[in-house]
Amino acid sequence: MSGSTAAPDRPDERLVRTSPLRKLLGRPELGSVVGAAAVFLFFAIVADSFLRASSFGTVLYAASVLGIMAAPVALLMIGGEFDLSAGVLVTSSALVSSMFSYQMTANVWVGVLVSLLVTLAIGAFNGFMLTRTKLPSFIITLGTFLMLTGLNLGFTKLISGTVSTKGIGDMEGFDSAHALFASTLTLGSIQLKVTILWWIALVAVATWILLRTRFGNWIFAVGGEADAARAVGVPVIRTKIGLYLGVAFAAWVSGQHLLFSYDVVQSGEGVGNELTYIIAAVIGGCLITGGYGSAIGSAVGAFIFGMTSKGIVYAEWNPDWFKFFLGAMLLLATLLNAWVRKRAEATT
Repeated sequence: MSGSTAAPDRPDERLVRTSPLRKLLGRPELGSVVGAAAVFLFFAIVADSFLRASSFGTVLYAASVLGIMAAPVALLMIGGEFDLSAGVLVTSSALVSSMFSYQMTANVWVGVLVSLLVTLAIGAFNGFMLTRTKLPSFIITLGTFLMLTGLNLGFTKLISGTVSTKGIGDMEGFDSAHALFASTLTLGSIQLKVTILWWIALVAVATWILLRTRFGNWIFAVGGEADAARAVGVPVIRTKIGLYLGVAFAAWVSGQHLLFSYDVVQSGEGVGNELTYIIAAVIGGCLITGGYGSAIGSAVGAFIFGMTSKGIVYAEWNPDWFKFFLGAMLLLATLLNAWVRKRAEATT
């Protein structure tokens, strides 16, 4: 018999229970939740009207308009890419729907469906160009941004003679489309826009995709290291094109809301909004480098944006300071998220 002793059995790592604290510290949106609580308390103290029921509906509406786009943008960033054309793509979607319906004197639903096809085609174009040229998504989508900005203005002036579209409020199908994309729901004393339901639905679907599907695993894989993901069989090209299609679909929803809320669309709208979507995702815990983040975090980031944009108004401050607060929140949230990640890594 050998005198050596057998090594003690070690528990399978997969069976070791993780403490609630470790799970909490591992959540990407933890920092943004803490920030949202701080912003809420701050404006609850400095603005008397902030806690009114009507104010709550207004804050949620501002958050939802941003959050509809922030959710797919967050997934795209987790996948390691950007889309600088997302803001003007919303306007393009609304313009296509409006001008096609007006010029063809068709039911507005025809224009809505044509707009969906065109918007998805632009998203597919971004994904295809990215994967085929190997250029950075910053360059690809910056080019798309500039092209769409010019097309929006050029086609609108060519067709309508002005920088805005013609009204389609009296056309067949407008009322039903308005009900789906721009109606207002009454819940007690609170007026809630239907965009809030769209926002919740998109965040729920995005969260399910990330945490419960194979495609979600692919998103994290290509965002962490695309070459390594490709080596183990992850369809990198299909995944990235799918992410851009997701951004395009959300842009279509936002564009239809823009159109059916105001009946007409200004061709210059949307410029600069793409940065706001990215800011919401970053505040929500997404890393610029990809591979980390959550759709829920993007929703919290959008909610912070809504509270800040409306809280400044309720506090009767000069709205010119809004961008300052937005920039400060971006820096603070990034630092807090980095600290949370370090704490999470230290407990593993």
